[in-house]
Amino acid sequence: MKILSLNIGLPREVSWHGQAVTTGIYKAPTSARIPLRKLNLDGDRQADLTVHGGEHKAVYCYPVEHYAYWKRKLPDRDLPFGAFGENFTTEGLLEDDVHLGDRFAINDAEVIVTQPRLPCYKLGIRFQADDMVKKFLASRRTGFYVAVIREGQVAAGDEIVAAVRNTSGVSIAEFLRLFLAKQFTPADAAAIHQLFELPSVPEDWKSYFHDRLQSADT
Repeated sequence: MKILSLNIGLPREVSWHGQAVTTGIYKAPTSARIPLRKLNLDGDRQADLTVHGGEHKAVYCYPVEHYAYWKRKLPDRDLPFGAFGENFTTEGLLEDDVHLGDRFAINDAEVIVTQPRLPCYKLGIRFQADDMVKKFLASRRTGFYVAVIREGQVAAGDEIVAAVRNTSGVSIAEFLRLFLAKQFTPADAAAIHQLFELPSVPEDWKSYFHDRLQSADT
C-alpha cells in the first residue's frame, strides 16, 4: 500500500452556469515532501469549510484502481491524478477493505479513517457535467477521508503501513451502503451501533444515523 500521487491545490474562482464559484477541488500532483498537519497538507486548502475540510476530513484518499473504471466511462476526458479532488491517490486501499477506525502510518505521520466521501456539486464543476455527482455516487467508488493523529512529512511514493486494521466491522463500502439504504435490517442496525462507539466517526454522522434509526422504529 502506498501514496502513488500526492496532490494539492488552493481554492480558485471558476464560472459555473453563469455564476462565480470558489472551489478547492482542483488538485495537482507534487513531487515535494510536504508537512501533513491536523487540518490539511501544506499548500492545500478547501473553499467551503462548512462542508469540506476540518479534522475529520483533513485528507481525501482515492484509490488509483478506480481510474481504469472512469477512463472506460469517460473515454474523452483527461484524468490526471488528483482529478477527483483527492490529496492521496492511493494504491492497495479499496473501500471494501478499509474500515472505519483503521489507522495507518505514513512516514512519520499517522492517520485514521473517518468516513466515505460524498460528492457535492463541485465535482460536477470539475468535470463540467451536472450528472457527474450522480454517476460518482452510483459507482460506489467514492474513496474516503482520514483524520491526522500524528503530524509528519509525506510524499508521493511513501508506503502506507497498517497500524491498526479492522477496528470496526464497518467498511467504507458498508458505510456507504447504509447511507443509501431505504430501510435497515437488524444487521444494519447492529452495524450502525458500532459506528456510535467509534471516536473517529464524526458526530454529525452519528446524529444522522441515530435519527434514521429512530424514524425506522416509529
